[in-house]
Amino acid sequence: MGLVINKNNIGIGKRKQSTARVFLIPGTGSLTINKTSGANYLQYNSNYLNIVWAPLKQLNLDKQFDIVVLVNGGGLTGQAQAIQLGITRLLCKMDSENRAILKPFKFLTRDSRVKERKKYGLRKARKAPQYSKR
Repeated sequence: MGLVINKNNIGIGKRKQSTARVFLIPGTGSLTINKTSGANYLQYNSNYLNIVWAPLKQLNLDKQFDIVVLVNGGGLTGQAQAIQLGITRLLCKMDSENRAILKPFKFLTRDSRVKERKKYGLRKARKAPQYSKR
Protein backbone atom coordinates (compact mmCIF):
# COMPACT_ATOMS: atom_id res chain seq x y z
CA MET A 1 0.00 0.00 0.00
CA GLY A 2 2.53 2.67 -1.08
CA LEU A 3 0.97 5.40 1.03
CA VAL A 4 3.28 8.06 2.43
CA ILE A 5 2.03 9.07 5.86
CA ASN A 6 2.60 12.68 6.85
CA LYS A 7 0.66 15.35 8.73
CA ASN A 8 -0.82 16.85 5.53
CA ASN A 9 -2.74 13.89 4.15
CA ILE A 10 -4.28 12.42 7.30
CA GLY A 11 -7.63 13.28 8.87
CA ILE A 12 -8.45 12.06 12.37
CA GLY A 13 -12.03 11.61 13.49
CA LYS A 14 -13.39 10.35 16.79
CA ARG A 15 -16.83 9.31 18.05
CA LYS A 16 -17.61 7.45 21.29
CA GLN A 17 -14.75 4.90 21.58
CA SER A 18 -13.94 4.89 17.85
CA THR A 19 -10.90 6.53 16.30
CA ALA A 20 -10.46 6.76 12.53
CA ARG A 21 -7.36 7.78 10.60
CA VAL A 22 -8.42 8.74 7.08
CA PHE A 23 -6.30 9.09 3.95
CA LEU A 24 -7.61 10.53 0.66
CA ILE A 25 -5.78 9.40 -2.46
CA PRO A 26 -6.62 10.62 -5.98
CA GLY A 27 -8.48 7.74 -7.60
CA THR A 28 -11.82 6.42 -8.77
CA GLY A 29 -13.95 6.43 -5.61
CA SER A 30 -13.18 3.20 -3.76
CA LEU A 31 -13.46 2.80 0.00
CA THR A 32 -11.03 0.63 1.98
CA ILE A 33 -11.44 0.21 5.73
CA ASN A 34 -8.81 -1.75 7.68
CA LYS A 35 -7.53 -3.35 4.42
CA THR A 36 -10.98 -4.71 3.47
CA SER A 37 -13.67 -3.41 1.16
CA GLY A 38 -15.61 -0.58 2.79
CA ALA A 39 -19.01 -2.01 1.88
CA ASN A 40 -18.00 -5.40 3.27
CA TYR A 41 -16.61 -3.87 6.49
CA LEU A 42 -19.78 -1.83 7.05
CA GLN A 43 -21.88 -4.97 6.34
CA TYR A 44 -23.41 -3.47 3.16
CA ASN A 45 -25.51 -1.17 5.39
CA SER A 46 -26.60 1.71 3.16
CA ASN A 47 -27.03 4.04 6.16
CA TYR A 48 -23.39 3.62 7.24
CA LEU A 49 -22.15 3.96 3.66
CA ASN A 50 -24.18 7.16 3.17
CA ILE A 51 -22.71 8.59 6.39
CA VAL A 52 -19.17 7.91 5.17
CA TRP A 53 -19.69 9.29 1.64
CA ALA A 54 -21.84 12.32 2.61
CA PRO A 55 -19.07 14.99 2.78
CA LEU A 56 -17.57 13.94 -0.57
CA LYS A 57 -20.99 13.80 -2.25
CA GLN A 58 -21.77 17.29 -0.95
CA LEU A 59 -18.65 18.58 -2.74
CA ASN A 60 -19.16 16.32 -5.82
CA LEU A 61 -15.79 14.69 -5.19
CA ASP A 62 -17.04 11.13 -4.59
CA LYS A 63 -15.54 9.79 -7.86
CA GLN A 64 -12.23 11.68 -7.58
CA PHE A 65 -10.76 10.18 -4.40
CA ASP A 66 -10.08 6.74 -2.99
CA ILE A 67 -10.60 6.60 0.77
CA VAL A 68 -8.25 4.50 2.89
CA VAL A 69 -9.21 4.26 6.57
CA LEU A 70 -7.60 2.71 9.63
CA VAL A 71 -10.26 2.55 12.35
CA ASN A 72 -10.40 0.90 15.76
CA GLY A 73 -12.61 0.83 18.82
CA GLY A 74 -16.36 1.09 19.25
CA GLY A 75 -19.11 -0.24 17.03
CA LEU A 76 -20.03 0.32 13.41
CA THR A 77 -22.14 3.44 14.03
CA GLY A 78 -19.39 5.19 15.96
CA GLN A 79 -16.80 4.08 13.43
CA ALA A 80 -18.86 5.35 10.47
CA GLN A 81 -19.34 8.74 12.14
CA ALA A 82 -15.64 8.91 13.08
CA ILE A 83 -14.72 8.21 9.45
CA GLN A 84 -17.09 10.97 8.29
CA LEU A 85 -15.45 13.49 10.64
CA GLY A 86 -11.97 12.42 9.52
CA ILE A 87 -12.91 12.83 5.84
CA THR A 88 -14.43 16.25 6.50
CA ARG A 89 -11.39 17.48 8.42
CA LEU A 90 -9.08 16.27 5.67
CA LEU A 91 -11.17 17.98 2.97
CA CYS A 92 -11.03 21.24 4.93
CA LYS A 93 -7.27 20.86 5.32
CA MET A 94 -6.89 20.35 1.56
CA ASP A 95 -8.99 23.40 0.58
CA SER A 96 -10.18 26.02 3.07
CA GLU A 97 -13.18 26.88 0.86
CA ASN A 98 -14.64 23.43 1.62
CA ARG A 99 -15.14 24.46 5.25
CA ALA A 100 -17.82 27.04 4.39
CA ILE A 101 -19.66 24.47 2.26
CA LEU A 102 -19.57 21.62 4.81
CA LYS A 103 -20.18 23.59 8.03
CA PRO A 104 -23.97 24.14 7.53
CA PHE A 105 -24.44 20.35 7.23
CA LYS A 106 -22.75 19.90 10.66
CA PHE A 107 -20.07 17.60 9.23
CA LEU A 108 -17.39 19.47 11.20
CA THR A 109 -19.05 19.03 14.60
CA ARG A 110 -17.41 16.41 16.82
CA ASP A 111 -20.18 14.57 18.69
CA SER A 112 -18.73 14.58 22.21
CA ARG A 113 -21.31 12.26 23.80
CA VAL A 114 -19.65 9.24 25.39
CA LYS A 115 -20.89 6.49 27.68
CA GLU A 116 -21.51 7.65 31.23
CA ARG A 117 -19.52 5.93 33.99
CA LYS A 118 -21.14 3.44 36.33
CA LYS A 119 -21.82 4.76 39.84
CA TYR A 120 -21.47 2.70 43.02
CA GLY A 121 -24.72 1.41 44.49
CA LEU A 122 -26.31 1.33 41.02
CA ARG A 123 -26.49 -1.40 38.39
CA LYS A 124 -25.47 0.89 35.50
CA ALA A 125 -24.82 4.62 35.24
CA ARG A 126 -28.36 5.47 36.38
CA LYS A 127 -30.26 2.19 36.77
CA ALA A 128 -30.96 1.54 40.45
CA PRO A 129 -31.76 -1.81 42.06
CA GLN A 130 -35.48 -2.50 42.38
CA TYR A 131 -37.03 -0.71 45.36
CA SER A 132 -39.40 -2.62 47.62
CA LYS A 133 -41.38 -0.69 50.20
CA ARG A 134 -42.33 -3.83 52.19
